[in-house]
Amino acid sequence: MRSDVERRVLDSGEVILFVLVFSTCLLGCSYSFTGSSVPPHLKTIAVPLFDDQSGFGEAGLRELFTNKLISRFTQDNSLQIADKKDADSILEGTIVAVRDEPSVVGSGETVSKRRLTIVVNAAYQDMKLRKKVWEKQLSNWGDYEIGAGPAERQSAIAVAIEKLTEDILLETVSGW
Repeated sequence: MRSDVERRVLDSGEVILFVLVFSTCLLGCSYSFTGSSVPPHLKTIAVPLFDDQSGFGEAGLRELFTNKLISRFTQDNSLQIADKKDADSILEGTIVAVRDEPSVVGSGETVSKRRLTIVVNAAYQDMKLRKKVWEKQLSNWGDYEIGAGPAERQSAIAVAIEKLTEDILLETVSGW
């Protein structure tokens, strides 16, 4: 028979072994979930200035959108940003609509929140294989309070762009 001290030492050793095995499994799992599935022949991407055909009249919208998209790819590091003439792939697009519509209607049909939705047509091309990888219309939104002023509206635009650029990044680096 083992003494209580021997059992405690054995139990603590088993716990340490379990923690080590479990940690190793988790590290292996987390590694498999990170990284993208971009084909190895694609190393760079060009993101020319998106066109704005929305008619919304927001000054600098296309620059803001394109710069955020480039920033997303830079942070993700799956593809390096390059000039159009040197890039392995190109992501082009057009802002086709910006809608600013009531989102929350209270008593007496008063609008308390509005939803700003940005719609983009985008296409991603593999220049090495000379083929279109995907072409889609994507949209996303941001809400803002009515009485908060222009800063809130700008915040809703930023949120919509944030979500939309994340969607485009995911569409580009995954789904191969």
